[in-house]
Amino acid sequence: NMIFIGIKPIMSYVTATLSQLASLPIVTIAGRGKRITQAIDVSQMIVKRMKDVGYEISDIRISSDLLESKDGRERPVSKIEIDIKKL
Repeated sequence: NMIFIGIKPIMSYVTATLSQLASLPIVTIAGRGKRITQAIDVSQMIVKRMKDVGYEISDIRISSDLLESKDGRERPVSKIEIDIKKL
């Protein structure tokens, strides 16, 4: 029940989230680093543009993960998780 945001077009994540919400009560959209803004965009497209269906953001969590960079050092990378549920 988690959608990880990557390099695909935003609408593919919107479609994947909506198909998950058809069978699950809550779906989490997750983005790290540069993909945080895309995760927010996906959640807003679902909540704002799908007003007739009635979805809402139930929880937002922010944190950071330690990832190993190309030069071998660990560095913190910001992360966001947005829970969306049907009203």
